[in-house]
Amino acid sequence: MKIFYAIQATGNGHISRATQLYPYLKKFGEVDFFLSGNNASLDIDLPVKFKSKGCSLYYSKCGGLHYWNIVKNIKPRQIYKDADSLPLKEYDVIINDFDSVTALACKMQKVHSVQFGHQASFISAHTPRPEKRSAMGEFIFKNYAPAPQNIGLHFENYDSFIRPPIIKDEIVQAEPKNLGHITVYLPSFDKDCLEKAFRAVPSVPFHWFLDTVEKVHTVGNITYYPVNQKKFNTSLINCEGIITGGGFETPAEALYLGKKILSIPIKDHYEQECNAAALKKLGVPVLYEVGNDFDQIIENWLNMDIVYPSMQANNIPETLQYLFDTYKK
Repeated sequence: MKIFYAIQATGNGHISRATQLYPYLKKFGEVDFFLSGNNASLDIDLPVKFKSKGCSLYYSKCGGLHYWNIVKNIKPRQIYKDADSLPLKEYDVIINDFDSVTALACKMQKVHSVQFGHQASFISAHTPRPEKRSAMGEFIFKNYAPAPQNIGLHFENYDSFIRPPIIKDEIVQAEPKNLGHITVYLPSFDKDCLEKAFRAVPSVPFHWFLDTVEKVHTVGNITYYPVNQKKFNTSLINCEGIITGGGFETPAEALYLGKKILSIPIKDHYEQECNAAALKKLGVPVLYEVGNDFDQIIENWLNMDIVYPSMQANNIPETLQYLFDTYKK
């Protein structure tokens, strides 16, 4: 088969998932990747044949979305042109991980596709939502990258078409240890927003991953890391806990390893608020505002005795077989 796989490159989770899936996908046929978006920071070791700036998220300084940057970087004419130029009819299977350009191309070219990934799980009304639902957020879930068929990924099987998370081989095969440090990955926060709070807990060593850091270096109780998959995996496997956003892949891996999690969802980011609602059901502490007492919150969190339910890893060959079988129907 010829397989077209569209990756939404807003953040690193979609790229990480595609990288894990690629060796398994190759067993089914030839795979070409389409990268849509331009604000991911991971190195990409995939055969990316097509690219588009698409639609991307941009963050404010301290934990929110920068709406003006988001809007000014959306180029409808270019998106339409990119969609029109994708040769989708040359492919046997089109897999779309929440990309609007590919969804538009499928509509224009009257081509079948399947939406595969975390966002597909929100097609189900059974997937957790926050107490206050967002009409715009729900509209985006259903209309940003629509497809005739959906295969979702989430922390739990909330519906018949939802499967467990894709966990990287390095995580599945790891022997987790507790070397006492806290891993930090909060891409929507600048360094200046949190550094003071981390310094106020001098007995706690932090491994802080930032896309503004070029090389590993330590100042006091903080070791700064560039965003690097291998280094991050090592830090996560050996940490006491992780402070991260309300994303999907990183909390799923932390749950799989049995690590403590403190989740800080991005402000007004509806998907992250939904993920936070799901994490709260699993017993994960969620913080919606970072204030002057953040250092005390960290200490209290570290003193909590938290036991999470065990996280199941996705059986990738079985899920891909299900995907291709579903596609043919």
